[in-house]
Amino acid sequence: MNKIIRKERLNPSVTLMEVSAPLVAKKAEPGQFIILRVDEKGERIPLTVADYDREKGTITIIFQIVGATTEKLNHLEEGDFIHDFVGPLGRATHTEGLKKVAVVGGGVGCAIAYPVAKKLYEQGTEVHAIVGFRSQDLVILEDEFAAHSTRLVRMSDDGSWGEKGLVTDALKKLIESGEQYDEVITIGPLIMMKFVCLLTKQYGIKTVASMNPIMVDGTGMCGGCRLTVGGVTKFACVDGPEFDGHEIDFDEAMARGTTYRDFERRAREETCNLFREAK
Repeated sequence: MNKIIRKERLNPSVTLMEVSAPLVAKKAEPGQFIILRVDEKGERIPLTVADYDREKGTITIIFQIVGATTEKLNHLEEGDFIHDFVGPLGRATHTEGLKKVAVVGGGVGCAIAYPVAKKLYEQGTEVHAIVGFRSQDLVILEDEFAAHSTRLVRMSDDGSWGEKGLVTDALKKLIESGEQYDEVITIGPLIMMKFVCLLTKQYGIKTVASMNPIMVDGTGMCGGCRLTVGGVTKFACVDGPEFDGHEIDFDEAMARGTTYRDFERRAREETCNLFREAK
């Protein structure tokens, strides 16, 4: 069991938790993820490593409350314990040799983009972070991105934070102004990543997208996280979660991602009702 050391509400639907997990923290790298169970009978869900502290032996996770399990997780407080916390899983982000990179994050995906930007910045890479949210009240990790990027471009759908527009608008503007990137790394909603990849393909810029499909066991045995990349079936948990963005079948991934949406909504509603009744 793993103790929750710190809990912080980042916005109305997103929570940060710092969890004691010395063995995971010892090996974790940006781009990897953990799988947890809130309690003995809970389902397994993957969450990306948002940060780690090897000296303290802690892992930071950031999650959006969307289903029954994240609802249960959000009801835990500092000092409580998470039943299972396994990792690090997946392949770490490749950062060596990159001189100039654009890191494009959207929504809660910025929690995954941040540790990547941080590692690149700390190794001396010129990092242009382009982060987007629907509105100012949903913004997370602004100070962290500002501290670990050479240039930070803020975007919001409604113009309440930074510039009004999409992250693809900002990226296109930078490219057309003469910025030359070794690589673009994009992390966020599937539809956002799809259009980032379509844009960079026009300019011939290598692009890596981080995929977080349905997962169960995290070892490649169940096949639940399968994706089509370059016409070949890949498993995000062991082959990824990062892939060549120009090779991913995003339409297939989006279709599969909605398979259990109604079930997840009902499960969360039932869980909420249980907590209300318990009070």
